[in-house]
Amino acid sequence: MTASDLLLRGARTYGGGEPLDVRLSGGLVGSVAPAGVLDPEGAETIDLDGRFVGPGLWDAHVHFTQWVIQQRRVDLAGTRSASDAVAVVRQALVNGFPTTDGVLFGYGYRDGLWNEPTTQAALDVFAQPVVLINGDLHSAWMNSAGAARLGLHPDPSGVVSEGEWIGVLQRFHTESVLPVADYRTAAEAAAARGVIGIVEYENVLNIDEWAERVAGGVDSLRVDAAVWPDELDTALGRGLRTGDPVEPSGLVTMGRLKVVVDGSLNTRTAYCWDPYPGLDAHAAHSCGVSSIPVSQLRDLLVRARAGGIQAAVHAIGDRANTEVLDTFEELGMPGIIEHAQLVRSDDFARFARLGLIASVQPEHAMDDRDVADRYWAGRTGRAFAFGSLHAAGVALRLGSDAPVAPLDPWHAIASAVVRSRGERDPWHPEQSLPLDVALAASTRHPLAAGAPADIVVTDADPFELGRDALRAMPVAATLLAGRFTHRAL
Repeated sequence: MTASDLLLRGARTYGGGEPLDVRLSGGLVGSVAPAGVLDPEGAETIDLDGRFVGPGLWDAHVHFTQWVIQQRRVDLAGTRSASDAVAVVRQALVNGFPTTDGVLFGYGYRDGLWNEPTTQAALDVFAQPVVLINGDLHSAWMNSAGAARLGLHPDPSGVVSEGEWIGVLQRFHTESVLPVADYRTAAEAAAARGVIGIVEYENVLNIDEWAERVAGGVDSLRVDAAVWPDELDTALGRGLRTGDPVEPSGLVTMGRLKVVVDGSLNTRTAYCWDPYPGLDAHAAHSCGVSSIPVSQLRDLLVRARAGGIQAAVHAIGDRANTEVLDTFEELGMPGIIEHAQLVRSDDFARFARLGLIASVQPEHAMDDRDVADRYWAGRTGRAFAFGSLHAAGVALRLGSDAPVAPLDPWHAIASAVVRSRGERDPWHPEQSLPLDVALAASTRHPLAAGAPADIVVTDADPFELGRDALRAMPVAATLLAGRFTHRAL
C-alpha cells in the first residue's frame, strides 16, 4: 500500500517558513531539509512551487455510513418549523425522492428552537412511511406508517429518542447494504480535503465492515474502528487490542470501546445538573437522560481494559461529564471523553490531572449556539469550552461527528479558532483556540523524519487566511503513506 520514493521540492511549512524539500520513502518521511539540499536520485521529483505542506488531517469522530447515506435522505437542514418540514417532505414525495427499503428518510431538522411542536398526526397525512432524523442523530420524528415499518411505538409527538431509536436505526441500515462504490466516493471526497484518517464510531462491528471495504478498494483513509458494548465480547474474544491492525494493509486498526452515557443538547437529553427551561424540575428526565448506570459504565471499562481495549465515552451534559470523570478517576485509567459540550468549572482541571483527552466538535458550537443560549442559559461560558480545556492543559482532538457536521477538518479548525461563521459575531470568543493548537489537534504526527508520510499540500498558508477562507482551504494534494489519495497539482 506504499508508493515509490518521492521528493517534494520547493514546499513551505505553515506560518511563513523557508522553502524546503521533503523526501518520502517506504511510507515514511525520510528527510526534511532546506530546498536544494536533498539528493533526488532514485526518487520521483514533484515541484510544489511554494505550496504549503503539513501533516495529514484526521477527523476524530465520524459515523461514516450515516455520512455516506445522507444523499438518500431528504435535506431538512433549512427547516424552521414543523410545518416547514412537512412541506419539504410533501415536495420530496411529489418529486419522487428515492426511498430506502420503502421508507422516505429525511435528515437534519433541529427542533430545539421551533415554536410549533412535532406531532405524529402532522406526518400522518402521508401514506408513505416517513422517518425524519434529528440533526444530532439522537431522535427521529415519524408517521404511523414509518413507526410500523421500524417496529416502534412513539407517543403523539411522533418522536422516538436515544437508545430505542439509535438501535433501530442501526439495525435498519445494517440490513440495507450500500454499494462499496458509495463508500469509496465518500472516502475520496474526504481525501480531497486533506483527510488521511478517521475515527469511526458507527454502532456496528466496524473492524469487519472496514476490512471488507478496504478489500473492496476503499483505501483512501486510515480508520480507527471503534467497538460498542454489544460487540465488545467479539473484539475481546479475538484478542484485539487498541492499535492492532485488523486487515493486511494496516489501514484499519482496532479502536476504542465507545460508550454513550447521555443524550444530546438538541434533543434536550444531555444529562445536566440543572433542569431544562420549560420542564418541570421534578419530572423524570427534566435534567436530561442518563443512558447507563455508572456501575455499568465502570464494569465495561474494567472489562475492556483487561483485554487491552481503551475507552472513549460520550458525555455531553455537565453531570454526565462529572460522572465520567469520577469513573475514570476511580479506575485510574486514561481515556477519551467525546463531546464534553458542557463542563462544570471545577472539572476542567480534573480533565488535565487525569490525563484524559477531550474529543470535541467545534462546528457543533456554531450549529448549537442559539439552542445553547436557550436551554443552557447562564451556563454558556462553559459550553463548548475549548479554550478552558486547553488552558487547563487538556489534550484535544477535533472532529466533525459527521453527518452532524461536514467531514471536513478545515471547518472544525476554523470554528475552533474564530467561533463564528459568516457574518455573525464570535460566540464566547474567550473559548477560541490558537490556530497552531487547532491544527495540532487535527493531526497525529509531525512533519518530521521517521513519521508516517501522511501529508496535506495546500495552496494557502492557514495563518494568512481570514474567517471563512480558512473553512474553504484549497487542498492541492493529499498523500497517505507516501501515495497520492488526492492530487490537483
